[in-house]
Amino acid sequence: MFEGLSQKFQDVFRRLRGEGKITAEDLAAALKQIRLALLEGDVHFRVVKEFLARVEARALGEKVLEGLNPAQQVIAIVREEMVATLGGEDASELKVDGAPAVILLCGLQGSGKTTTTGKLAKRLAARGRYPLLVAADLQRAAAVEQLVQVGRRVDVPVLTPQPGEAVVDVARRSLRVARETGRDVVIVDSAGRLHVDEALMAEIAAVAEAVSPQEILYVADAMTGQDAVRSAQEFGRVLPLTGVLLTKLDGDTRGGAALSVREVTRVPIRYAGVGEKPEELELFSPARMASRILGMGDVLGLIEKAQQAVDAKEAERLADRLSRNEFSLEDLRDQLRTMRRMGPLKGVLESLPRVGPLKGLGELGEVDDKRLVRTAAIIDSMTPAERRNPTVLNAGRKRRIARGSGTTVPEINQLLKQYLQMKKMMKGLKGGWMRKAFRR
Repeated sequence: MFEGLSQKFQDVFRRLRGEGKITAEDLAAALKQIRLALLEGDVHFRVVKEFLARVEARALGEKVLEGLNPAQQVIAIVREEMVATLGGEDASELKVDGAPAVILLCGLQGSGKTTTTGKLAKRLAARGRYPLLVAADLQRAAAVEQLVQVGRRVDVPVLTPQPGEAVVDVARRSLRVARETGRDVVIVDSAGRLHVDEALMAEIAAVAEAVSPQEILYVADAMTGQDAVRSAQEFGRVLPLTGVLLTKLDGDTRGGAALSVREVTRVPIRYAGVGEKPEELELFSPARMASRILGMGDVLGLIEKAQQAVDAKEAERLADRLSRNEFSLEDLRDQLRTMRRMGPLKGVLESLPRVGPLKGLGELGEVDDKRLVRTAAIIDSMTPAERRNPTVLNAGRKRRIARGSGTTVPEINQLLKQYLQMKKMMKGLKGGWMRKAFRR
């Protein structure tokens, strides 16, 4: 996520740190590079212009340019203004009160709207609500069946249209069914199109008028850049949007939609879809998102995931071993298995900052979750002594391990190289951060 944009920001910051004192010329050159990075990331040109104007106005102050650490102050300003562009404050859960409360999801076809409907239902159910999903997409083939499958996956009932029933009638009937069955939240999955058209807008406006939703969320595909922003503007022209829900943030996202949609539509980003699983829907945090875009990671978010996936006693044991620089191949295997429980490994690594002891992460190569299985097989094929002290592995031992694990000697060599790199990074981290994380 945001890999290209993050790398460009890191390049700019690296050059700033190399300057003993930042002059107005240095700042102008940095802002030029930031502008190019944002435009290449498909950020709306007006958002880029306003963002850079705010950064320049703050950074050109005498206090900054003559400060003891001007580079860090400029970087801090860039981050603060990016947080402001993304919305400033962290999003809060939807306030759904009513008998029943209605949430209407809108957006273009292919934005992940139907899948997101199920994710939102699961999140509400975890808060003690009783949602009902409504299949109001009668335009796309198999859309109703897809929502039924989604509802089955999250254990939430789905109201489907009767033969010949119009979309508005389905929406109206959902309110009656919800009252009769004790469902206190109705989530309407509306129809999407490949592009905005008058028929779509008329239909979605009629549905909204029929059910009077408390929340109208625009579902935006984060991978579509400014297209998502333009579509959101069109939906906002017809509907009183209350928020945006970004999907596919775990994909190859350039950053344009995330950085543009809030500033252009003037409605907050409420949630972010960070994976395909039903539980992978998070409240949107501008501060964390800005840190990830700038290559500073999202350690708080990673800690929250780790607290759900890691046993506290196991974390304490690993922290003790890290403090004694005893990180073994067995520890590596156990930690990789833990990471798999935290979601795709690529997403976990993206949450770590590319600075300090973690700056070497970019040298570890492409990370494939399937390789974790092969890695575990290699380590399991070693003797306990070899896992504790891999320096004893000679050519003969490696051939034996390769036969036992169904891998090759080059794969074993690559694993050992990555292990040594990770051990070096772990030595820099020690173990204090892990103890603090699991004692919160």
